[in-house]
Amino acid sequence: MAAFAQLAVVGRGSNTCVYVIAIFTMCESTEQCICINFCFKIRKTATETYQLLQQAYSEDAMGRTQVFDWFHRFKDGRTSVESDSSSGRPSTLRNKEMIAKVGTIVCNNRRVTVREIADDCGISVGSCDAILTDDLHVKRVCAKFVPCLLTDDQR
Repeated sequence: MAAFAQLAVVGRGSNTCVYVIAIFTMCESTEQCICINFCFKIRKTATETYQLLQQAYSEDAMGRTQVFDWFHRFKDGRTSVESDSSSGRPSTLRNKEMIAKVGTIVCNNRRVTVREIADDCGISVGSCDAILTDDLHVKRVCAKFVPCLLTDDQR
C-alpha cells in the first residue's frame, strides 16, 4: 500500500517549524516504522511521533512502547525498518512427530509426570501439557493419564 505525507513548512528567520499532516493508507507495522523513521529525521520527539501515529491510524496504530522502542533504535543509529529475525527454536513444538512421541511415552507408562515427558522430548512443560490436553485429549486422574472420553465408572 502506498503512503504519503503532506508537509507544511512555516519559517520565520532561523526558526523553521515543520508540521506533518499525515494521511496514511497503510496498517502494517513496517510501514509505521517508516513513518517513525521519518519523524525521527525531522527531529520530532518520540511523544510527538506517537501522537501523530495515533491521529493517522487510530486503533491500528502501534502501541506507545513499540513506538518508543523503534524511536530509540533509530536514535542509536539503526537504518533498517525491518524487524529483527528471531533466533532459537519456536515457542511451541506441537507438530505431528512430537504429538506421536508424547503419545508413545504416555501409552508405555501412564504414571509418568508431565515434567518427565517434557524432559524426555526436549520441550517445555507448557507445550507438553498442551499436547496432552488439546491434541491427545488426556488428563490426569489419580496419578494416571486417561482419555477424556471415559465415563466416571470406566475411570
